[in-house]
Amino acid sequence: MGFGHVLLIGFIMGAIGVAVWFATPRGKNQTLIRSSVSLTLACLWLMWGITYTAQLNPLIQPKRADLRPNVGH
Repeated sequence: MGFGHVLLIGFIMGAIGVAVWFATPRGKNQTLIRSSVSLTLACLWLMWGITYTAQLNPLIQPKRADLRPNVGH
C-alpha cells in the first residue's frame, strides 16, 4: 500500500461525509445525525490511519525460528 491508498481512503470518507451531510432529513435531530456521522467517520479514519502507520515501523520485529537450530533439541 502506498500513499495513493491513503488519499483514496480519505476521499472515500470525505465523499461519504458530504453525501450524508446533504442527505440528512430535516428535523430536530438533523444536527445530531450530522454530528454523529461526522464523528464516526473521523474516528474510523483515525483508527485506520494509526493501524496503517503502526505497521510501517513495528516496535517488535519478527524473529526467524531457524536461526538457532540447536534450541529445543
